[in-house]
Amino acid sequence: MILTFTKMQGLGNDFVVLNALAQPISLTPEQVRRISDRHFGVGCDQILLVEPPRQPGTDFYYRIFNADGGEVEQCGNGARCFVRFVRDHRLTAKNEIRVGTRGGVIVPRLEADGQVTVNMGVPDFEPARIPFAAAARALTYELEAGGRRVEISALSMGNPHAVQIVADIERAPVAEEGPLIEHHARFPQRVNAGYLQVVSRRRILLRVYERGAGETLACGTGACAAVVSGITRGLLDREVTVTTRGGDLGISWAGDGRPVMMTGPAVTVFEGEIEI
Repeated sequence: MILTFTKMQGLGNDFVVLNALAQPISLTPEQVRRISDRHFGVGCDQILLVEPPRQPGTDFYYRIFNADGGEVEQCGNGARCFVRFVRDHRLTAKNEIRVGTRGGVIVPRLEADGQVTVNMGVPDFEPARIPFAAAARALTYELEAGGRRVEISALSMGNPHAVQIVADIERAPVAEEGPLIEHHARFPQRVNAGYLQVVSRRRILLRVYERGAGETLACGTGACAAVVSGITRGLLDREVTVTTRGGDLGISWAGDGRPVMMTGPAVTVFEGEIEI
């Protein structure tokens, strides 16, 4: 099978985007891993499938596969690339679209300056819906990882996140501790492990060890989760610049029951074909 693809990136978080509107595309985990491989395939953190809508009031359906072959619920940087892709390929004339995902409906909007704003939905703190094993909802929780006790915020942005505050982002044990948190027994569907350094009330530094992908240069849902965590702890204002290793995202959240808004770039790198 020969697949036509578009390679895209949002702050260095990179994607292979496939158009499954004309005909269904079914990928095995092995095929996902092959395409994602940076030596033997195209190379990416995630593969994105553009599919027809599955529910009324939406324009498309969006599937996300991590580099390890697993399908996940949500991807913020991918959402920005998604709207750029459907606009550039003339699959819609709208600047704002409604897209169904496994994690719920998102609303990405292409701005006049080329940036993309995405309504990422309302964060969920209920342990059972994250999912996270806890007796009751709390502001923070303690986890044991690698013999060390860490304090985290646990929440869902359509996918699960565990966010901890660190004093120095460059010294944070992301590579060593991230996999332990990702696979922690209290997260039955695994989790994205975020490391947050507060610079000021309007700026943070962030690294994320993503579930199924490892540390990436940027994580959109991770940035949303980090800002929400910082706001609920009283450390941040409602509008925050998140600096990742790939660049900056603008995140805003008005509080409980309100959606998180994310703004950042989406860039096409190249297009091609691959035989799998």
